[in-house]
Amino acid sequence: MPKDRIELAKDVYRAFAAADREAIEALIAPEFSFTSPADPQGLDRAGYFKRCWPGAGNVEKFEFVRLIEDGDEVVVTYEATRADGSRFRNTEVLTFDGDAQTRAEVYFGWDL
Repeated sequence: MPKDRIELAKDVYRAFAAADREAIEALIAPEFSFTSPADPQGLDRAGYFKRCWPGAGNVEKFEFVRLIEDGDEVVVTYEATRADGSRFRNTEVLTFDGDAQTRAEVYFGWDL
């Protein structure tokens, strides 16, 4: 039986905040895909690690405003605090298959 998807989603953000590559490697599927306004054509797993992972560890804290599970998806709105103290808010839709994240759709919010 798969783990609770909301807890899996939180684990993804914890791994990113801690720059824990081993943890994120275990959480995302080989067929993982990532889209955002900056990456509308999408990134595969390797592209995610090349483009996005260098920012891991620059966010000290994620505060979850909204966590909504709907089937295999979790809608997450968070407010994040960067290492320099600046803050921003985003919403993401994470898709899971079993205990592995297969997709991330990122919708940029605004600075707080």
